[in-house]
Amino acid sequence: MSVFLLAVLFWLAAWAFNEWLVRRQPESRTQARLIGIVVPLIFGATLLVLWEGAVRGFEVPFVLLPPPSAIWDRLINSLPILWADFRQTFLKAVLAGYVLGCGSGFLVAILIDRSPFLQRGLLPLGNFVSALPVIGVAPIMVMWFGFDWPSKAAVVIIMTFFPMLVNTVQGLTAASAMERDLMRTYAAGYWQTLFKLRLPAAGPFIFNALKINSTLALIGAIVAEFFGTPIVGMGFRISTEVGRMNIDMVWAEIAVAALAGSVFYGVVALVERAATFWHPSIRGG
Repeated sequence: MSVFLLAVLFWLAAWAFNEWLVRRQPESRTQARLIGIVVPLIFGATLLVLWEGAVRGFEVPFVLLPPPSAIWDRLINSLPILWADFRQTFLKAVLAGYVLGCGSGFLVAILIDRSPFLQRGLLPLGNFVSALPVIGVAPIMVMWFGFDWPSKAAVVIIMTFFPMLVNTVQGLTAASAMERDLMRTYAAGYWQTLFKLRLPAAGPFIFNALKINSTLALIGAIVAEFFGTPIVGMGFRISTEVGRMNIDMVWAEIAVAALAGSVFYGVVALVERAATFWHPSIRGG
């Protein structure tokens, strides 16, 4: 219990320090960015300390919830295994499925924009397919494409295709009627209007889909590995180690997946800031 009380005291002290930081008036943009980084880091560290103190103070069984220190030890001592799982799941299935799913969704959105028939017929079907649960789709993809990473990439393609499709179609209507009329007065054709007006206006919608898909892709690949995979992969490792009661290894895989997903999302967000710097949401930030 004393360990838990020390953790609570540390949490209260860190909370007070965070409150002091956020109430400060930064003197420069560099200082403001530094505060923006330090505050969430301190908050995350206090959560880990509380977790450690609660597990050790209340003597929670290891198979229910291991302390962060044990998870860290397992992570450090299992780097070769974790790297192999990361390479199988993220570098092969997630990235391949993400590129193919988002790319094909974008191209089909352009075709739908050119064809009112496809807009009325394919979009309702897309909304229906996007509601299919990954638990139902994954076993079928494993039967079709085998146990290796292509079947997981197929699941990722299905999960990322329709968010990109719907967001791009919606974004292509973002340009106002006055802006489209102005392009017509310049005698601009369809493709000129598309590349110079409508696609830039659709940029925030497209990047919104890319950010959503960056998390959906990893979730879909990991869940798909529960239904058949070689002896490597994040989903395989999680399902196997749970059966062996190696819960610290399960949490180590979860930590790697969370870190990979966060970095992936952050990279997409940085590209969005560079590509849509003109948008009010970016300028205001």
